[in-house]
Amino acid sequence: MLPAIVVESLPRLTRAIQQLAHHPDDDAAYALADELTGITAMVAEKFTNDRTADGIQKALQLTVGGVSLGLDHVLGQDTDLAALEFLIEHGAEHAFQIGFRMIKELSAMPQDALVGEYDTDPLYSARRLRDLFVELCQTDPNQNWNGLERYNIMHRQRQEVQAVVRLAGWLRRHNSEGVVSDTDLNAEGVIALAVIFAVEGGGRIVARTGQKEFERFVKAVRKAKPDFETGWAALLAAVPVQHHPVLIERIDNYRRSCTVLQNIRGRTAMKTLFNELENYAGSELDADYA
Repeated sequence: MLPAIVVESLPRLTRAIQQLAHHPDDDAAYALADELTGITAMVAEKFTNDRTADGIQKALQLTVGGVSLGLDHVLGQDTDLAALEFLIEHGAEHAFQIGFRMIKELSAMPQDALVGEYDTDPLYSARRLRDLFVELCQTDPNQNWNGLERYNIMHRQRQEVQAVVRLAGWLRRHNSEGVVSDTDLNAEGVIALAVIFAVEGGGRIVARTGQKEFERFVKAVRKAKPDFETGWAALLAAVPVQHHPVLIERIDNYRRSCTVLQNIRGRTAMKTLFNELENYAGSELDADYA
């Protein structure tokens, strides 16, 4: 059995500095060293402990990762010599700021579809930024690093969540019974209600409901036997096109697997149906009989 082949992939900053051995430039080397020292001092002051050796070491590792992330983002598959030339021309501070802005943008995106008041709290946001910065950028200059790859995966995942949250926000603002403005948001629950209630037809948008309204809805569907597809088409027509990819995916999923819709036309007890609805709508459902 052949041994696994390990491909070395040091941080881009390390690889750029190594190019100085092949392209010596004393002035550039001194300027780069001075700039990296300044960045490390700033990181130590703001994100670690600049009074301890461990804090300075961690700050150095964060500096390497932050600069490398910026370089990888700007240069892509370009050469390590190009990375050195970028540092000489634009400065390590510029590369670090690019990387840090990427982390800041990522930290501002929702991590999941359950959004609470703490997600917009300044102290929580600052802590989330710091934790994400450490998670992605702390790296040993002489160890393999895949920070950009991990960043891209996380960014893609959060973009998908953000699309769900934005659709739910739009549905809340256009709820037919009035705007829903709670701080806490269960985005999937909002979308579930909209998709389920849309089958009645008429183009109503339901982002929040209670037991009494649900009972009315079930009786109306059982009596009129509407075409679910027509109702979903009306919902799609009412929602802006930028939200269609998420909404279409959810409609397809509920078409195939939603137990509320599968049982609504039959003789399933109202209480059972309401309990099933709770599984989809969660905290977006007012369970009190009104």
